[in-house]
Amino acid sequence: MARKSNRVDQGSVLAHPEDRRDAARPARAEVQFDDQAMLGPLFGEFDTNLVQLENRLGVLIAARGNKVVIEGAQDDVARAREVLVSMHQRLLTGQELDSGMIESLIALSNEPTFDGIIAGDTGVPPIMIRTRRKTIVPRTAAQADYMRQLASRDIIFALGPAGTGKTYLAVAQAVSQLMTGSVQRLILSRPAVEAGEKLGFLPGDMKEKVDPYLRPLYDALYDCMPPEQVDRRIASGEIEIAPIAFMRGRTLSDAFVILDEAQNTTREQMKMFLTRFGQNSRMVVCGDPRQVDIPGGTTQSGLHDAVGRLEGVEGISIVRFTSADVVRHPIVGRIVEAYEGDG
Repeated sequence: MARKSNRVDQGSVLAHPEDRRDAARPARAEVQFDDQAMLGPLFGEFDTNLVQLENRLGVLIAARGNKVVIEGAQDDVARAREVLVSMHQRLLTGQELDSGMIESLIALSNEPTFDGIIAGDTGVPPIMIRTRRKTIVPRTAAQADYMRQLASRDIIFALGPAGTGKTYLAVAQAVSQLMTGSVQRLILSRPAVEAGEKLGFLPGDMKEKVDPYLRPLYDALYDCMPPEQVDRRIASGEIEIAPIAFMRGRTLSDAFVILDEAQNTTREQMKMFLTRFGQNSRMVVCGDPRQVDIPGGTTQSGLHDAVGRLEGVEGISIVRFTSADVVRHPIVGRIVEAYEGDG
């Protein structure tokens, strides 16, 4: 039996060449999908995915059998076609489409490097992180750069607002390297900064007191590995999740080390943490310089101090995210943007 083709005929924008300078001139494009089985998840229930593209890009989309016709301003039609083809490619690689993914692809379609980020000639994303539970590809240009750095640099600082994937992608890369044997253990840490309640007043032993501060790290691990494997590797010591104070006096060799919420470290804590770096290790420091919660407000953030000292130092990479890179619900990006004007 002949193998069914997954070819996509991307069509072309049917506008006169002289009109290409005018982005607002009406245009029309056709996209044809040969794999009928993909049309349901591609279009979404009641064509919700196509409606999302229409609303966000200001185009009109009509599905006629296995063909999709897009009409609107020339630039908008080109972007809608590009996003639709990329949505199809994501499905071909076994990924699921949701409104957040589509929103990210729409944002990426405005980037000059969009083609290189999303797919090469084979339709398979060239930048990806494979874990036991999923294959992760970048949703923004900054994430693409970050994922390249995670795969190659020794120490990476990831700066930016919540929801940009700083910690999640670092944990995914750490899990991937643990699975392949590139590192022997994962060490995930956060400063246990109190937020209105003293740790001593919280119920339970020390582990129960600090676990709520470390919960986001557990959540990221459980998303990349089966829960029973996470628990087994924590019990064996292959994965360690602990407050930054537990790092003092250690040398972290053959490890992937992640410090989250680093803006809440002091200068002394940051220096202590960075100097734990050992042979065959990788270290990622994540934080939002605008969200410092150090008690008292008089102590300089260790993250701010470290970036100022280490930017440009060989072997150290600094990746900066903005509200445009937020990959949670689209409204989160707008909320972050609204607060960025504050001092």
